[in-house]
Amino acid sequence: MWMLVAVACLCHCVSAHLSETRLKKAPDLVYSSVPVSPGLPGKACPSGPPGAQGCVGIPGRDGRDGRKGEKGEKGETGLKGRVGAPGKTGERGDPGPPGKQGPVGDKGDVGLPGGPGQDGQKGDKGKKGNRGIGGVCKCGSLLPKSAFSVGITSSHPTEKVPIKFDKILFDEGRHYNPETGKFICAYPGIYYFSYDITLANKHLAIALVHNGQYRIKTFDANTGNHDVASGSTAIYLNPEDEVWLEIFYSDQNGLYTDAGQADSLFSGFLLYVDTNYFDTLAEDYV
Repeated sequence: MWMLVAVACLCHCVSAHLSETRLKKAPDLVYSSVPVSPGLPGKACPSGPPGAQGCVGIPGRDGRDGRKGEKGEKGETGLKGRVGAPGKTGERGDPGPPGKQGPVGDKGDVGLPGGPGQDGQKGDKGKKGNRGIGGVCKCGSLLPKSAFSVGITSSHPTEKVPIKFDKILFDEGRHYNPETGKFICAYPGIYYFSYDITLANKHLAIALVHNGQYRIKTFDANTGNHDVASGSTAIYLNPEDEVWLEIFYSDQNGLYTDAGQADSLFSGFLLYVDTNYFDTLAEDYV
């Protein structure tokens, strides 16, 4: 659009200039083909009035940048700006050289004990020590003891199972168990067992049992009155062996007891232990 405006202005200026030239045109001259010498220059005429203002021309191009000026003096220090937001963490740099050793710190707490180490090599035999003071013999504390005597509080117990004598009269070592009716051997050796059973109203067939095997059997017939059946034997027992009394016939269970009239008892005790076992036991105490 600026281009159209410039062309219109240029045409207007040319038209005005032509009109002015016609107005100032000199009178017609007579031209001749005969050469003549040139005439003297005419007097200078006064300047005419200024013409009308022309139209605005097309804008010129931008000029070249000027030369770089000299460096000015350093200005005064400006006010300190606000602290900006922290930037992102940069990549980790290469480790620097090791620094000088710092001062020794305070002693820390004692740590937990470590695991056992490997066994070291066997050392040389040491010198013989001085003879010690003689000890005091405590052989009596090494003597094994085992004895019991028990009674029963109910008549006619169940047949073909251990009779549970639940009345404890004596039990040295507590080797008799009233809940099972069994004596359990603690020391190997020779034991003596006996029983005295009161019977009434029925016959009595009773046996002493060792580890499920009948060792002695006794049979007593009831004559209408109270009677006593007894038996005894010596047996070699090993540790954990079991001994008990048992009614071995179902229809012959005349075992009787009464707190005010009669008792039925089962007893046993250790005569002596196996000497080899006793010697080994003594060595354990030395």
